Amino acid sequence: MQRAVVRVLIIGQILGGIGMGATLSLGALLAAQLSGSSAWSGMAATMSTLGAALVAVPLARLAQSRGRRRSLAAGSLIAGTGAVLAITAVAVDTFPLLLLALMLLGAGSATNLQARFAATDLASTQFRARDLSIVVWSTTIGAVLGPNLFGPGEVVGSALGLPPLTGAFAFSLLATVGAALVYTVGLRPDPLLTALAARGVDASAPIKRGGLAIVRTNSQARFAVAVIALSHATMVALMSMAPVHLRDHGATLTVVGLTISLHVAGMYALSPVFGALADRVGRLPVILSGQALLLASLTIFWLAGESQTAMTVGLILLGLGWSASVVAGSALIAESVGVHDRAALQGFSDLSMNAAGALGGALAGLVLSAVGYSGLGLATMVLAGVIVVWSVRRALAGRAARPLQP
Repeated sequence: MQRAVVRVLIIGQILGGIGMGATLSLGALLAAQLSGSSAWSGMAATMSTLGAALVAVPLARLAQSRGRRRSLAAGSLIAGTGAVLAITAVAVDTFPLLLLALMLLGAGSATNLQARFAATDLASTQFRARDLSIVVWSTTIGAVLGPNLFGPGEVVGSALGLPPLTGAFAFSLLATVGAALVYTVGLRPDPLLTALAARGVDASAPIKRGGLAIVRTNSQARFAVAVIALSHATMVALMSMAPVHLRDHGATLTVVGLTISLHVAGMYALSPVFGALADRVGRLPVILSGQALLLASLTIFWLAGESQTAMTVGLILLGLGWSASVVAGSALIAESVGVHDRAALQGFSDLSMNAAGALGGALAGLVLSAVGYSGLGLATMVLAGVIVVWSVRRALAGRAARPLQP
């Protein structure tokens, strides 16, 4: 049954990745276009991640009571509604409507995030990180393909009479509706409801503990949530500003799409490697490796100046660091509590992750305008530094707690 669940999640993630990747970079460009200022371009990532944050807990509660199938399908359909509104916003030249559309599109990101946890519901302990990372990896196909649909999207959009730069949203609509159908039909029986029933837990019973209450009393859950949230904030801040920075320095739309595709490949393509390593050597070493990759990318951004090649290398490393940190951190989330509390903690983790990303995207536009992309890279080093110090302290505390061997 677990193998069947993972296969369905892979198909859904591919479709969801297309919906996410096709609009990721266009959001920043359209925000700058409709607002009339590049300073507002960061609001694209902000609204998307804010939307993902707002639906994270409701989708988790829906999963707890009605199952993953209904939760993932509902999130996909909300994202499809956002794609329709995005096209409408450009057609009527209304910036606030675009922000609302991007917020709804963020539900697609929240759905993709919750799908990775669906892979852990029935997974064995020794392969939990691996199964989770395989589902994360499957997003690569759609997410890398999505930004390269800009050109075909313009052709389709022109044929359909859509406004410029909105054709890719038509692909997003088809992909998200397709993902909803895959989850609705394929996740039978539901993995989370099956896991709850196997442990004698009534899914319809009220949730006794929320995610915040769990984090307050569980140090491992608190650490894992912080790793995911701060790593995501770092990634969103730098990635959301990359299209604007590249366009301002003469890059074509094709170059922007290719660069973002390589970054997204870094985010997902090696996630099974990080998952296998997390199962074999432990979660903490992989988290530290992820932070080292993030610091390497931020150093490149700090020193790169206007070099498109350096930007590309930095964005790839940024994606790899995000992947290692989120895969290992998510495995920690899944094993920090029992299955009866898992959905609540996962929802709170996704809420924290996307709220941190929204804040990072909002501040990134202001920092970019004030000190440029190099300054943005330097400023975000603080976030990675916090996780490194916290990880080292946990490692030292764990070593001190081990009994001496005779």
